[in-house]
Formats: sequence, C-alpha cells, structure tokens
Amino acid sequence: MSRIGKLAITIPSGTEVGVHSGEIVVKGKGGTLKRILHPAVSVTVEGGKVSVVPAQTTRLARALWGTYAAHVRNMIAGVNQPFTKKLQVEGIGFRAELAGNKLKLQVGFSHPVMIDVPAGITATVEKNIISISGPDKEAVGGFAAGVRAIKKPEPYKGKGIRYEGEAVRQKQGKKAATAAA
Repeated sequence: MSRIGKLAITIPSGTEVGVHSGEIVVKGKGGTLKRILHPAVSVTVEGGKVSVVPAQTTRLARALWGTYAAHVRNMIAGVNQPFTKKLQVEGIGFRAELAGNKLKLQVGFSHPVMIDVPAGITATVEKNIISISGPDKEAVGGFAAGVRAIKKPEPYKGKGIRYEGEAVRQKQGKKAATAAA
C-alpha cells in the first residue's frame, strides 16, 4: 500500500479541486493547474478532502497511486503559495539579466545565451541571483534545471550557474613541479 496515497488531502479555503472528464483541475489565488488523470487511478473530491485510489489491482495502478497523490498535493500547494527556485550566477564577467520575456545569460561563451521564460513562470534577476517562481512545481524545477544546465559549476574555480546553497566540491589544481636535483 502507498503510504502517501492512502492519506486524504485536505483542501484549504479559497481553493477548488474538481475532476472533469479525466482531468484534475485545481483553482486558487495563484492560478489554475490541470493534469490529465491516468485511467489506472481514480480521484474523488468530497467534504473538503481529496482521496486518490487505485482503480485497478495492477502493479502500475499501485505505482501511480502515490505519484498522483503527490501531484495533487503539489498542485494544491502551488496555487496557494508559488514554488520558488533560486539560481546563483558565479564567475568573473558572468551576468544574467531579464530582457522582456527572455533571460539573457553571459556565461563565458562568445555570445549571450537567450532563454524564453515559459508561460506561467515568472523570473526575476537581482545581483546575479535568478529567482524562478510559479504554481507548477514540475515546470519551475524543469526550467531551473534547464538554466543551470547551460553552464554547470566547474570543479576547479566553481564558475557557472548553481542553485542557491548548493555546495560545489572543489578539486585541487595542478601542483608546481619541483626540480629534481
């Protein structure tokens, strides 16, 4: 049995959860999120609580049970309080700025890298710290990972784009060769 799946999810005030034609819809002050429901699980909303139950007795249904319960929890949390990821741009001459709906990164390449900010996600840049926030946890994390992948922190000087608070293990550089006598 899924430990996460068997717990009922409480719906906070000001949030609406509905299941319409195979789709979970969560509305709140932060926006509206939708997710297609897999036929192996069923979601019911009653009495201010959401319950997720496997619709079949297959291994796939048991695997998706906890997954969909976590998705519903994240959707409810996201429409009430947006998820935020912070990235730090570190290195001499490395810069990040927002130009309209595009994120412009100068991270040591011969040209600036332009990234479109997806709909539903807001990005702000302040002193080379990029803040990415939005109601969809999956979209925020995916966009942050995509930005970080452009220039991962390198292990010798630590230059690159990293998550705020991420520890980058430093390698020891080359040692000076001593003259043999």
